[in-house]
Amino acid sequence: MSMTDPVADFLARVRNAISARHQKVDVPLSKLKVEMARILKEEGYIANYKATDEEGRKLLRVYLKYDGNNSSPISQLKRISRPGCRVYVGHGEIPRVLGGLGINILTTPKGVMTGRQARKEGVGGEVLCEIY
Repeated sequence: MSMTDPVADFLARVRNAISARHQKVDVPLSKLKVEMARILKEEGYIANYKATDEEGRKLLRVYLKYDGNNSSPISQLKRISRPGCRVYVGHGEIPRVLGGLGINILTTPKGVMTGRQARKEGVGGEVLCEIY
């Protein structure tokens, strides 16, 4: 299967793993996905992540997080910018997610960061996804 949109694939796998209540999910490794996982961890949406090598395939293993009621802090993972329709914003127009309750992840000239960080740094970029 050719991967036209690895980010969408990553989001879909995490989404499916959560709805199936898995403890962890493996996705093909990429620098971008590691950065996305780092943000998800920093923002408290996942428990942990690590890059791992299984039978010569490089994987990113994402450890999901659930509370006492077995519900995940992630209720929605939405792909915003797609290969067929890129979404770029200037630092002044970075959308707030759920009035600041959710986060969005941007790729900017200064690296991958949340919309909040990008606003603070004064950089715009491509809006990869929203999480809440």
